Amino acid sequence: MKTTHYTLLFSALLLSTVLLGSCQRTPVRIASVETDLIHIDSTFDAIQDTAYLSYLLPIRENLDRHLNIPLGTSVEVMERGRIHSPLLNWACDALAACARRYYNGEVDMAVVNAGGLRCDWPAGDITFYHVFELMPFDNELVILTLTGRDLYELAENCVVQGGQGVSEEFHVVGLNGQVESVMLDGQPIEVEKCYHVATSDYLSGGADGLSALTKFSERTMTGKKIRDLYIEYIAEHPIIKADIDDRMIIQ
Repeated sequence: MKTTHYTLLFSALLLSTVLLGSCQRTPVRIASVETDLIHIDSTFDAIQDTAYLSYLLPIRENLDRHLNIPLGTSVEVMERGRIHSPLLNWACDALAACARRYYNGEVDMAVVNAGGLRCDWPAGDITFYHVFELMPFDNELVILTLTGRDLYELAENCVVQGGQGVSEEFHVVGLNGQVESVMLDGQPIEVEKCYHVATSDYLSGGADGLSALTKFSERTMTGKKIRDLYIEYIAEHPIIKADIDDRMIIQ
């Protein structure tokens, strides 16, 4: 914050000098510029606005109380990762279940980017705080209409990157950077058939290397924040667990 303040101050002074110089006959030349690095650390504690901190204290305490309300219980530590990750598997399966509720059940699978999960979850109580820490972004649930050919390309995207998050219906086997097989609900993908895929508005733009998701023929914006859907899902399924399965095998 201090660095930004002084940077803006210097910019304002420089602009004023240039403008004033433009109004004079004698040109103005800047002879030298000196800068200094200001560390934002505990040295600023001594100049805190204690009155303002006192004003904020009850607001912070109230917020902490709400964020620390338990939503459910994790039976074990839930780690994130690209493949063989309990937390990524849970996030994908929960998103698929929520999407089916809001899209009349017509959702074939869900996709969540591994990098979008920003923390692991501990064993024990999972609170509002944990969900906000996991998903700090306001990403919205979207439903994409993709062909089987697009799903095969999605599998290629995942294999090239060493894995991404897909719900339990989608099974991908990759070997040496190539797709060996792709199955959906135990059946081979039909390249001309249309499928409905639940994901985030962020990923529907092809982020995180998932370019196949941009091939949609239709995109339905649900208006539902994925973080809120996870909170709803935990309220209905308070025992949080996920198995390591073979939905994505990459060798």
